[in-house]
Amino acid sequence: MLGMMAWNDGEGGSLLAPWRVYTPQDDTQLLTQALDREHVPAGAAVLDVGTGAGALALAAARRGARVTAVDRTYRAVLATRLNARLARLHVEVLRGDLFAPVVGRRFDLVVSNPPYVPTPGEVPRRHRAAVAWDAGADGRLLLDRICRSAHTLLRPGGVLLLVHSALCGITPTLAGLERSGLEARVTDRRLVPFGPVLRSRGAWLRERGLVDADEEKEELVIIRAERPR
Repeated sequence: MLGMMAWNDGEGGSLLAPWRVYTPQDDTQLLTQALDREHVPAGAAVLDVGTGAGALALAAARRGARVTAVDRTYRAVLATRLNARLARLHVEVLRGDLFAPVVGRRFDLVVSNPPYVPTPGEVPRRHRAAVAWDAGADGRLLLDRICRSAHTLLRPGGVLLLVHSALCGITPTLAGLERSGLEARVTDRRLVPFGPVLRSRGAWLRERGLVDADEEKEELVIIRAERPR
């Protein structure tokens, strides 16, 4: 089932999203603002990994970029294709696991808002809405894979913009990207109230030492990593 959701993309637009597809939230907004600061010339090749309903892909396409969007669920692929058509924007939308659909290709800019919520149990639940945010016991199930492989997708001088929660560790992300040869740094931070998922896992998060007893907010970060020329 498709439903209309409100999302201020800076262009007065809104998106259609089916149930189980990640809807834009604070992390999407923070990443969109980081995208706005990047020099994205007309014709630049942009990749949106884990596109969800396509908010970031459409934001890049509005800047004249040649955009490819990837997601592993059929629902997200359908939603992004539909939203691009409604916005009269061209976006190539591919289904697959992370970078698998674009192996061998190079991009000027890669943006990603992957699942990053620490999850009881090692493997995230499948075929449910939780697949859009659950990311293993430490929240790094996909983040570590992105850190290892992102450099293979970037042209010299290309940039990766990645958003995630500090709950799953900022230092491991920076270290992983730097080990792959990228120059990485935190450019943005934002404190946001716990949503329903984190509130429901409060006791488990406290038990693991990921949050304090009275903590009710998480820190989101944008990490910018550049491949040297």
